[in-house]
Amino acid sequence: MKEILLLNGPNLNLLGTREPSVYGTVTLQDIERQVQSVCDPHGVTVKAYQSNHEGALVDAIHEAMNTASGIIFNPGAYTHTSVALRDAIAGVGLPMIEVHISNVHKRESFRHTSLLAPVSFGQIVGLGSLGYSLAAQALLDHIYKEEKHGENTKN
Repeated sequence: MKEILLLNGPNLNLLGTREPSVYGTVTLQDIERQVQSVCDPHGVTVKAYQSNHEGALVDAIHEAMNTASGIIFNPGAYTHTSVALRDAIAGVGLPMIEVHISNVHKRESFRHTSLLAPVSFGQIVGLGSLGYSLAAQALLDHIYKEEKHGENTKN
């Protein structure tokens, strides 16, 4: 059975209560259920993991190399600062879609640059929690197109 890693970075454990005017009232558990419901018809499991610690996120990415077919990742504030996460994504060779609930390009200028974008399969920003479901659909489409064309995939 295929697996997708749903990875969330710092402060995303506070979704539902943290700045609802920016992030909405949907919880991280709600998002996990949404992504799983997109993947269920395809027989794909979702392994959800959240951490406020950069090294733990790097470890989760490394572990995914042996178990997952792709990654949906909201790196939170690490988007703009973490070379370590960028290098981990590049190192495992899995397709990764970067997701942000808010439109980072309409926020403070320091949020306009993503260190992960160059190693991402794609980005979805500013669509709220719907962005996660869209990322799941896009990642599934990408994985199955790779298989159909006989390209190298992890699973």
